[in-house]
Amino acid sequence: LGTADMMESKTSRTRLSSDINVTAERSPNLLEGGFSIDCLFATVPPSLSFFGSTCDPVLSSFRIQNNPTAVTMGKPIVLQLGDDIKWNHDLYKDFTSKFEIRRSYSMPRAEFIQALKDRKFGDFFAIYRPFWNTGGEMGNWDKELISLLPSSCKIYASAGAGFDWVDTETLASRGIIYCNAAAACTESVADGAIWLILSTFRLFSWSAAAARSGDPDRFVDANKNLGAVSRNPNGFSLGIIGFGKIGRRIAEKAHKSFDMKVLYNDVVRMPAELEKPSNATYYKDMSDLLATADCVLVATPFAGKTLLDAAAISKMKRGAKLINIARGKLIEEEPLVAALKSGHLSAAGLDVHYNEPHVNKELIKMRNVEVLSHNAGASLDAHMGFERLGMENIISFAKTGRAVTPVNAHLINKSRL
Repeated sequence: LGTADMMESKTSRTRLSSDINVTAERSPNLLEGGFSIDCLFATVPPSLSFFGSTCDPVLSSFRIQNNPTAVTMGKPIVLQLGDDIKWNHDLYKDFTSKFEIRRSYSMPRAEFIQALKDRKFGDFFAIYRPFWNTGGEMGNWDKELISLLPSSCKIYASAGAGFDWVDTETLASRGIIYCNAAAACTESVADGAIWLILSTFRLFSWSAAAARSGDPDRFVDANKNLGAVSRNPNGFSLGIIGFGKIGRRIAEKAHKSFDMKVLYNDVVRMPAELEKPSNATYYKDMSDLLATADCVLVATPFAGKTLLDAAAISKMKRGAKLINIARGKLIEEEPLVAALKSGHLSAAGLDVHYNEPHVNKELIKMRNVEVLSHNAGASLDAHMGFERLGMENIISFAKTGRAVTPVNAHLINKSRL
């Protein structure tokens, strides 16, 4: 089948023999775009062992390199970042039967850049980062790194919910889908948010610090005085900024556990069926939500711009509480400190911080502030899910051209798909 013939239409077919059909496809599958010819897909009867004892019509394929005459046969390459798989061994066994795995382990940035320049990992079609705490040693995925990716790369599936460390727009410009794993940590992050809600209303961090100090005077102070300034969260209003899957799960838990009145702000109103579990009320204008909610919780991705600066914090209801389980840079900390000192805000709960891993020295002194080490989503359940979901994204994309949890699909030029 000639190159020109295959460029004439999306799909061309020929017969390799009376039993084997071969499809040359500029496909939505596997190695889409970037090549003049993407793949040759062979449909082989089970009775034949052309690709071994079993044959997947998509994954068992001829791969055509930049030279159309250089046809090789093999599995698509996946570049795995970070540590070895720890939990989903059966799925990984299936994964490695479909893909050839190349490893970078934990290369520092300079070494990783040189490896990409030298094409050490080959023409990989996918990047897989199964863990959040390893595989990120090369630093932010910016234009410098992304420009070095081979044109064969079409999907990057990573652990974690946030993606402020990766330039998803530049990936999209290269026709690369980025997939996060927020779905795997939704429950964990929501539980962490519930803890922060409860702690900011009841001021348990004050009590815990006093008890852990071993100082009888601090113990007595907390024992006698905390009760007069703490509240039960029941019946208060919770304003959530960002009503995605995590935001909605937090809303549902807070509504059902504490009978909180849920308000939310997002770029668009959610369908009624997504509002119903928490009986949520939509606020189109964030300023209106800030002025109304007894507790404001930030659950929106960081898109390079601060969300709550001094002006926004000043609009919050006097005595309100502020919680952040999203990204530290969404909230300016100096205005937050000032609002807490003045009494404009009564408490804050922060899982994330503006300059992680450094925590604001003023905030850690305040007994009405609960601070965590970016652990809201860090449960064993979440880590097992990160590992699994990354593989599921790559398998789905290879077979169907569609990922399970794409973040930037809307940014990719449809002509490339």
